[in-house]
Amino acid sequence: MTLAAVAAMFTHLTAIAGPTEQAKRMHDRLTGVPADATTLEQMQNLIEQGDNIEAAYIAMDNPAFYNVTLKNWVTPWTNEEADIFAPLNDYTATVIGMARDDVDFRLVLSGNILYVGDNALNIPAYGVDNNEHYQALEDQEIDLSQALVATTQTAVTGLPETATAGVMTTRAAAKSFFKDGTNRAMFRFTLMNHLCTDLEGVKDTSRAPDRIRQDVSRSPGGDSRIFLNSCIGCHSGMDPLAQAFAYYEYSYNSDADPDGLSGRLSYNMAGQNDAITGSRVTAKHQINSNNFPYGYVIQNDQWDNYWRAGINKNLGWDENLPGSGSGAKTMGQELAHSEQFAQCQVKKVFKNVCLRSPQDGDDWTQVDSMVGNFKNSGYQIKRVFADAANYCKGS
Repeated sequence: MTLAAVAAMFTHLTAIAGPTEQAKRMHDRLTGVPADATTLEQMQNLIEQGDNIEAAYIAMDNPAFYNVTLKNWVTPWTNEEADIFAPLNDYTATVIGMARDDVDFRLVLSGNILYVGDNALNIPAYGVDNNEHYQALEDQEIDLSQALVATTQTAVTGLPETATAGVMTTRAAAKSFFKDGTNRAMFRFTLMNHLCTDLEGVKDTSRAPDRIRQDVSRSPGGDSRIFLNSCIGCHSGMDPLAQAFAYYEYSYNSDADPDGLSGRLSYNMAGQNDAITGSRVTAKHQINSNNFPYGYVIQNDQWDNYWRAGINKNLGWDENLPGSGSGAKTMGQELAHSEQFAQCQVKKVFKNVCLRSPQDGDDWTQVDSMVGNFKNSGYQIKRVFADAANYCKGS
């Protein structure tokens, strides 16, 4: 049988699915495990009554929604390799907890929020320089729908409230995206994971290049045209925004611990100056300054969104925000309050639940509807999962 025939047969079966089949499919897509008889009956009754969203919420009561579906959905965001098999960590657990508690999902990039295992559990305490706490949660297969407790990064890691920026200031994110480099990785992977675009997708050579740092050569390979036609398109917008990370570092012993397994997120507070820069700006932000000595030298964590004008205005920036500020928290708000952020979450959930990306006009109409429901629910990500499961359950 050809692939087209298989797809046609599946579409036909989906089209004629009754309430029982719809309940089964909805539960399978949301949890990855079959429903027990009682749950299936409850969901079937609700579907027959036309209360499809409530049926989806019943499915999401299953612990597998948190321990499997959400964990697998989030984990690739926590590392550069997008490895779905990476260990549970504070980034993943925080997103899972936010979903469970219906927290405004925009806080994922700005909140003073962290989810840890309950103190009553017989596991190691949260460690600022290790992942043992979350590894124990995973190794013991503890029910995350019950075990996770909301707290603040300020209370657990000691970051000042103004320096907290949701998952961007978790240890897992710092290990992956603040380790070495120039901290631009944190910005790039935040774009990829939370706005569904890489830098090529926001490339705009019309923006002013005045904030591009010294480490970017203006004549790569001896050809200035490469800079003018390519490099400037990404760096002119990225560098003014990524400056929000100027005071952050992932600190570790590169000799004894080259992989940074025992490293920790560090942040230069007021009055805490870097020995090399003489300011709160970490040394990594002034590396390779000889590449172009006349380039921009970062003096603080002031960020500006040059993409509010030009072609990237279509990302839908919030007109109630100023488009500039200091530090990662306010920059995270800028990103998370965009229309692109909301659409990205919906498209990711759609693909996760429906096992495909949106394709035709009906799919994109559904995406628009899901974005509206996401906003109207106070940005509850579970509502997006429920809408996707309802749409892809068949009729």
